[in-house]
Amino acid sequence: MPLYAKPLEELINLMKKLPTIGQRSAERLAFHLLKSPQEEVNALASAILNLKRKIKSCSICNNITENDPCTICSSKKRNRKIICIVEESCDVTALEKTDYNGLYHILGGKISLLEGIGPEALRIKELMERIEREMPGEVIIATNTDTEGETTALYLSKMLKSLNVPHSRIAYGLPLGSSIENIDQLTLTRAMEGRRKLG
Repeated sequence: MPLYAKPLEELINLMKKLPTIGQRSAERLAFHLLKSPQEEVNALASAILNLKRKIKSCSICNNITENDPCTICSSKKRNRKIICIVEESCDVTALEKTDYNGLYHILGGKISLLEGIGPEALRIKELMERIEREMPGEVIIATNTDTEGETTALYLSKMLKSLNVPHSRIAYGLPLGSSIENIDQLTLTRAMEGRRKLG
């Protein structure tokens, strides 16, 4: 005998496919929606549908946008001489909280040979064409610091060297408020390598 009515069970099973949502969280969310007013549920369903209907990729940087080109690429206030390469659109959101004011290029992932993702699966060809076209003064490689992110950064650096484009890699360091004794060796090594002069 099923534990839940079929529509509720279907919703729970779909919710479990979302990142960080397990059985209990899916059940709580499903029961919350069941108790919610019809207007709220309709608004949520509409927002989810609009996400797929109205969101597209920017033809210049590959960022998610409603209008093409995106607001960053079309802004006259951005520094057009700097392009920051990131893996995903969520990385743009994080960097926009800093004082960075240049442009972006979203790869759409990272090189992962174990998962069968090679350079051709990413927007690297489009990046190289863009760089040749726009000739930026600097390209910042801001991929993640995991193995795949490092592999991607090395590959990009090699490609950028062949175009003779000045480029840099984001610095690594210790998280704010952390104690050195609790930091792993690789992070400490990178923090030492990326140290800057104070006086």
